[in-house]
Amino acid sequence: MRHSSPRPLALCRGLAVCVALGALVATAACTDVNPSPGVTAAPPLPVDPSPVDPAAAASADAVLAGDTKEICAQAERVRGSFGKTFIADLKLKIDVAGQGDDAQRQAAEKISRDVQNYSYALAGMAELTADAALKKALTDMSAQVKALKGDLSTINSDRMSQLTARLDQACGRG
Repeated sequence: MRHSSPRPLALCRGLAVCVALGALVATAACTDVNPSPGVTAAPPLPVDPSPVDPAAAASADAVLAGDTKEICAQAERVRGSFGKTFIADLKLKIDVAGQGDDAQRQAAEKISRDVQNYSYALAGMAELTADAALKKALTDMSAQVKALKGDLSTINSDRMSQLTARLDQACGRG
């Protein structure tokens, strides 16, 4: 009789999701995104963002608004950053599995924030673009990420691949 515990199943599911998102990160790392001169790469999404100066945010939005090329470059940077964060979050979830309820709750809250930040960033870029195809791709990807509700094991890798391909196509990379 074969005994199966939930932990190996969770590890296998996490590994499958990790492989799917690893492909996303590899895609992001292998694309040739060269921002315009004077534009620096965005830092990784913050784990616990502090309040943002509304004037600074409005200024940054004004720079991106209507500039499809820059919105695509920003989307690529954010996607790559989230891919790395996603893999780190999967590792965190596995690492805290046996550490008690408090550690698991804190990890779940961090993961939920990371997913929410990514969804919010995609939705924000969708609002800034005037390009209908790019707006739709960003909005759909934001909705798919938001539907995770912090549960990384529920990611539909096929759907995310389709959405990523649509985003790449809208940005002239596919």
